[in-house]
Amino acid sequence: MRGIPILMVVASAFPSGLFAHEALSGWKYEAFCCNGNEHNGDCQMISTKNVKVTPQGYDISLRPGEHRLVTRSHEFIVPQSQTRRSGDEDYHLCLYPNEDTLRCFYAPDMGY
Repeated sequence: MRGIPILMVVASAFPSGLFAHEALSGWKYEAFCCNGNEHNGDCQMISTKNVKVTPQGYDISLRPGEHRLVTRSHEFIVPQSQTRRSGDEDYHLCLYPNEDTLRCFYAPDMGY
């Protein structure tokens, strides 16, 4: 019985079922990449329309509203060798310590 109140406190701290470092689909971002939580964290899914696959890797364009931290337009180039594997079928981007610094980029596996 003593453990129940503690369990209730932990459950109510995360009402959406999401924890820090976790994508909406449930897989976890690496701790190095993610700072914060699903409401104010620096990692989140981005639309496929923001990503262009190039021979060099990925060209990512973001405008305000396309990532919670972005307040002005940005373009990032991420080499394939620095891309991390997404835990779902979506692209995810982590900006830290500010919107000018791409910390981690996750891409889904490419089918051929």
